[in-house]
Amino acid sequence: MKRIALLFIAIISFNAFAEDEIYTGLFSSKAVGGYDTVAYFSLDKGDAPVKGKSDWVTEYKGADWYFSSKTNLERFRADPERYAPQYGGYCAWAVSAMNDFAPGDAEYWAIVDGKLYLNYNKKVKNDWDADRALHISQADLNWPILSK
Repeated sequence: MKRIALLFIAIISFNAFAEDEIYTGLFSSKAVGGYDTVAYFSLDKGDAPVKGKSDWVTEYKGADWYFSSKTNLERFRADPERYAPQYGGYCAWAVSAMNDFAPGDAEYWAIVDGKLYLNYNKKVKNDWDADRALHISQADLNWPILSK
């Protein structure tokens, strides 16, 4: 009985975290896993994302955002909506295809029309890449309702 109660609490707790406006993982407050969201905009396709440092952190929408330089921190503070990932950093494919939350992984990213998108893993990103325009269009419709 005690195990069932603990499992129930864990499931409820997970759902509460999964519905936060910004995805940070279960036991973290770091947006995008601590990666520098501004740095993505200067990377080439296939480049590895850049980890942020504890020297340059800011809070935005209840999450801690880390940056690799003071310049990137200042750019984010000046225009966070420009640099924050779409759909709160949740998996763009899941928001589109499943109308649901799934973790976004900082390693599986794309910049499309000046916006950052994250996906769950390589396979999911490949599925998303197969028809980005369709998935973005569908996710843009799903997100306002899903994120309430």
